[in-house]
Amino acid sequence: MRDPYDVLGVSRKATDAEIKKAFRALAKKHHPDTHANDPKAVKRFQEIGAAYELLGDKETRAHFDRGEIDANGQPKGFDQGFRPGAGGFEGMRGRSGRTGPGGFDFNWSGGEGVNAEDIFSEILGGLGGGGSRRRAQPRKGADVQLQTTVTLQEAATGGARRVIAGDGRELEVRIPAGVKDGQQIRLRGQGAPGERGGPPGDALIEIAVAPHPFFERDGRDLRMDLPISLKEAILGAKVPVPTLTGPVAVTVPPHSNSGRVLRLKGKGLPGPGGEAAGDLYARLLVALPESPDAKLDDFATAWDSQYDPRSRLK
Repeated sequence: MRDPYDVLGVSRKATDAEIKKAFRALAKKHHPDTHANDPKAVKRFQEIGAAYELLGDKETRAHFDRGEIDANGQPKGFDQGFRPGAGGFEGMRGRSGRTGPGGFDFNWSGGEGVNAEDIFSEILGGLGGGGSRRRAQPRKGADVQLQTTVTLQEAATGGARRVIAGDGRELEVRIPAGVKDGQQIRLRGQGAPGERGGPPGDALIEIAVAPHPFFERDGRDLRMDLPISLKEAILGAKVPVPTLTGPVAVTVPPHSNSGRVLRLKGKGLPGPGGEAAGDLYARLLVALPESPDAKLDDFATAWDSQYDPRSRLK
């Protein structure tokens, strides 16, 4: 066979899309159904198909460009045929054994990037129903992309959600404990219907975790600001701290300043597969009363302290 690039009329730098476009145009132009009893058209059509079979598959095209196979798809220096797109050596002919319009044979490997069956079906259909001469192959339905939002509590403990698909179907989604923001859950067989008896596609549910009023997620750990009073900061105290499983009492050491962090081990988010849960980190913030407090004012007035909180800024 001639150089497949010359056969399709494209350059060696042509993209996959350009090669496919050239093949479509030539195959339609030289199809035997439009050239009745013309053996030259049959030969030309076969040549076009063979060229696309070689260049339409990325792996086979790479073999050819590196000089490992010739224009007929055969390894250089070997007698055995190389099957483009099939990942190995076998006869170029005789695999599918299909007979095309006009009584000639064509064989397609269906390798990655090569979908000549579909292209020929389109061409034959556009020529007045010639595609009915070949049996259409089943095809899996398309996957559908959906999204649902869960609370941080649901992300931590797991649960179930119902999602409405585009066709109105209601899908139940089981939320695993410890699910991450942006994580996808696959529901097999819940996508678009298959074509020609093929299996349905899948539904891919993307999980969005809603922001929490005071918890901030850091991997499996949680972080929060914990307000304490001036008295609690000076004298120390036991204060309640909210967690995803309910409040717990935590000891604030005496003379605790704003910014001090208390760690609550295992009070973060659970790990996958039974792994240890993260921790909760509570940062102390000394908070004064929002309304004026006369007693606090009297205390501050009588407090004679030489402490300078801005000494490090001088």
